[in-house]
Amino acid sequence: MLGLDASFSVVDSHTAGHPTRVVLSGVPPLPGDSVRARRDHFRKHHDDLRPLLLHEPRGHAAMVGLVPVPSTIADYGAFFISSYVYLDMCGHGTIGYARTLAATGALTREIAPERFSLETPAGVVDVRLDWAADGGLAGVRLRNVPSYLAAEDVTITLDGVGEVRADLAYGGMWYLLVDAGPLGLALDSEHVTPALSLGSRLKAAFNDVLHARGLIDPSDMASVLFYADADPADAPGEAAAARHLLVLEANKFDRSPCGTGTAARTAQLVHRGRIPLGGTYRAENLLGVAFAATAAAGTEVAGHRAVIVEIAGNAHIIAFSTIVRERGDPLPTGFLCR
Repeated sequence: MLGLDASFSVVDSHTAGHPTRVVLSGVPPLPGDSVRARRDHFRKHHDDLRPLLLHEPRGHAAMVGLVPVPSTIADYGAFFISSYVYLDMCGHGTIGYARTLAATGALTREIAPERFSLETPAGVVDVRLDWAADGGLAGVRLRNVPSYLAAEDVTITLDGVGEVRADLAYGGMWYLLVDAGPLGLALDSEHVTPALSLGSRLKAAFNDVLHARGLIDPSDMASVLFYADADPADAPGEAAAARHLLVLEANKFDRSPCGTGTAARTAQLVHRGRIPLGGTYRAENLLGVAFAATAAAGTEVAGHRAVIVEIAGNAHIIAFSTIVRERGDPLPTGFLCR
């Protein structure tokens, strides 16, 4: 007989290669008057569920989870969990959630012919839906929280590398935008290991500077988003295009172009005059799958000129499953090896 002490119904999808695990059942009720408050209650009282759901042997370092919760101000509510940290906003995860809702029948053209709103810890985002003729969800256009460039040309000197410059930008999470070209870094699937090594070193060094200067809160960590701008001749008709590699940890990178990172990069391009409001940006991952971004509107956040960025992408379902924990499991909350 199988003796279980935990069971969770989940739907797994990938958005441009990066996973989203939507947890449909098994999480206890979470009190709070907002999604952020419910997330904070989960973090304080049920954080042991996060490694159980995401770490090996049931997941891996790059796994991202989404926990649906009620919202009083939007059509849906959800917060995001990852192998190391909690995410205030996750673009690829939001796209994955829309695809999961459609795959389970909770979302149809009749229920939401054009859009739905989603409350996240970062704020309410607008999720616009492109339905196919057969009733399937053909694509998602995420209208993100305001994105902005917070600091230009932050500079550090790294042993063995020299001077490295980055722009600090916000797109729902904090990002250090680093041009891969001057570093001689190849952004392709054959050179991920050196990129992770360098990116994790840069992340640690830059965040020391950001915290010392008060540019971000000490509880925040900006991740390093390497970009390699495309030759305009290789992207005809695009205002701007680049390949992305987001380094999260020494053993973890975003397989997608990163939705919130793409929003941050779009805000940087608008700020620097590379694209106008209404202009477009194509962000491609290492596998050649792209997000299409539009600088949809201008706004202001805490004195910063900000941009409302719309990210177009799609997700695909890869599993409907039940995750269990058997009584007596010697690794009850899973493990990660760095």
